[in-house]
Amino acid sequence: MRMHADQLTVSPGTVRALIDAQFPEWRGLEVRSVVSEGTVNAIFRVGDRLAARFPLQPGDADGTRRWLRAEAEAGRELAGRTRFRTPEPVALGEPGVGYPLPWSVQTWVPGVVATEEDPGESEAFARDLAELIRDLRAVGTRGRTFAGQGRGGDLKSHDAWMETCFRNSEGLLDVPGLRRLWDFLRSLPREAEDVMNHGDLIPGNVLVAGGRLAGILDVGGFGPADPALDLVSAWHLLEPGPRRVLRDELGCDDLTWERGRAWAFQQAMGLVWYYADSNRAMSRMGRRTLDRVLAG
Repeated sequence: MRMHADQLTVSPGTVRALIDAQFPEWRGLEVRSVVSEGTVNAIFRVGDRLAARFPLQPGDADGTRRWLRAEAEAGRELAGRTRFRTPEPVALGEPGVGYPLPWSVQTWVPGVVATEEDPGESEAFARDLAELIRDLRAVGTRGRTFAGQGRGGDLKSHDAWMETCFRNSEGLLDVPGLRRLWDFLRSLPREAEDVMNHGDLIPGNVLVAGGRLAGILDVGGFGPADPALDLVSAWHLLEPGPRRVLRDELGCDDLTWERGRAWAFQQAMGLVWYYADSNRAMSRMGRRTLDRVLAG
């Protein structure tokens, strides 16, 4: 089922043809579709060490190329800065027969995503997650600030989107209660300077092995933002005990912690209704996060 009304279709045959035409050195490598709950890219393994990513929504080719180059630069900046494995950029593909946009190739990072191996009860995982967040922040912004798009800046700038979410969640969720919570969370003041964040620490972007953090995916959004942004992981990934461990490990003050809760709430509200039919695993993740947010 399509997740977006204008979603592009990408088949293994199309990927095979694009790779053979543009990267003949990989003609002997097997191409396999990757089953994923991701909502932005169709992903294909190329051999054992590479992954090709194809944006699912149509757009301007030049704009998509700039976006993919920015993602690659973010991946290069993060590479080697944490002990946890991250994908690294390898190549940029161009539009071709069967696919109208640029696409990217990066290293394949092995592991099991947290949607399949739930680390929520693991305090050791929570400590790993705290280490990762400290590693990301330690990279330093080099004077850069939040770019002004998506999550990570002013909570109130998401009011229009949240209103859309509330309207579309009627019949699915307790909308009056959720509106009251947003009225409180959106007004939390921003005091701390930007730090480097992954920007999307949800279960599908986290790799787990034996209850421990093994790596992270989708690092193209790595950049400066609200220090509370990566704290969404506390509600997306952790049950109460490990969540307290994460907070203690990071030494979060009350305001920063509540702003992290606010960003998790903002993200989860969009997941429940938007993917209710087209990506039920993502919708269920949103509901679970909302339950954790509401529990405090």
